Amino acid sequence: MTGQQPASTYQTRPHRDEPPSAFATGLILFAGILMILAGGFQTLAGVVAVFQDEFYVTTRNYLLQFDATSWGWIHLLIGLVVLFAGFAVMSGKTWGRVVGITLAVLSALSNFAFIPYYPFWSLAIIALDVFIIWALAAHGRDVTR
Repeated sequence: MTGQQPASTYQTRPHRDEPPSAFATGLILFAGILMILAGGFQTLAGVVAVFQDEFYVTTRNYLLQFDATSWGWIHLLIGLVVLFAGFAVMSGKTWGRVVGITLAVLSALSNFAFIPYYPFWSLAIIALDVFIIWALAAHGRDVTR
């Protein structure tokens, strides 16, 4: 018992003295900027679908068929939340990363279902969402140090 140290001197989690890499920090900031852009683009697509639902022409016999106005509201809401989560990611908030990953998954799924309405736009947003998910999951902690 005399060779033991008090419990207060033990570290409960690993501590790294080296600063975060500039590459990882740059990726997270870039992911935050992409979240802001993707949220803005998705909000724009939602506003167009809400106010002018004849803009989008759908294909027949697609599995998920909704009215363009319904898709507009879905894109508008998800886009606004992704936009605000992008600002939280850039400020280094942990909850911003969690919300960012969750919303990027939801955004990718909603854009997958939106493919028959606007295929190239949807695929571009899906590609942005995949990069955002990777950057936040792989290097998310490096910004908060």
